[in-house]
Amino acid sequence: MNTPHPVSVLDSFHLTGARALVTGASRGIGRAVAEALAEAGADLALSARTEAALEETARAVEAHGRKAVLVPADLAQSGSAQRVADAASSALGGLDVLVHNAGVLPVTEDGTPALLPLQQLPQQAWDDVISVNVNATAALCRATHPYLTESQQASVVLMSSIAGLVGTPLMESYAASKAAQVSLARSLAAGWARQGIRVNALCPGWTRTDMTSFAYGTAAVSDWLMAHVPMGRWAEPAEVATAALFLASPASSFVTGHALVVDGGLAVPDGGLAGIPKPPSPFAA
Repeated sequence: MNTPHPVSVLDSFHLTGARALVTGASRGIGRAVAEALAEAGADLALSARTEAALEETARAVEAHGRKAVLVPADLAQSGSAQRVADAASSALGGLDVLVHNAGVLPVTEDGTPALLPLQQLPQQAWDDVISVNVNATAALCRATHPYLTESQQASVVLMSSIAGLVGTPLMESYAASKAAQVSLARSLAAGWARQGIRVNALCPGWTRTDMTSFAYGTAAVSDWLMAHVPMGRWAEPAEVATAALFLASPASSFVTGHALVVDGGLAVPDGGLAGIPKPPSPFAA
């Protein structure tokens, strides 16, 4: 049961001995989250599509003196969420924390992001995004639930996005899937609260990762996007990871059903930049 602890403020951010599962842990935000939780004292089960991609994250976790277990899986495949949850709990002796970070954008045949308006996006591309970002999220929450009910500090963090809270043209499938994660977090928070499980969503803004390289790697696109961010810069994965640590740790013991925004002010109406000229959109027809 999540209850207040008579500890110091800094100690409340510790996860000493906690058992955490992080998905999408091979790179970017997922890797940064895994390292943050390990530094805070947690042992980790790490999941991504390929085992080799997880090895660097595992070494970083072990460098903090914590246990790292690799649980590779393609969460788009039926039954994979249950296998990941079972394997993680078995290897760690239970689960206290789930940070579900795995997610995808719609892509073209060559694997590059498909930035297309809804009316041009193929149905299969929509279905692929929903399969991973929504269906797998629900499946993983369902699969980890019995293990989390046995924990005295259970916390679920669903990695949503600012795209789920604001209008995001050309990324409608991704935005809809991230809004669904926020809604799911709120519903599960209400439904699981008396079982001692906290559930929150984390909503990063534009963050410098492999997934967003198509944007920050193109000056015109990056400049236009940053013109809508009051802080005027990209977030780094570590800045999102510290927010995830807050939600996973006893520091947020009375926080549940919340969508924590880490976006440099992007969600402020009109990006907080009303009246300030912005460059023309590079996506304009």
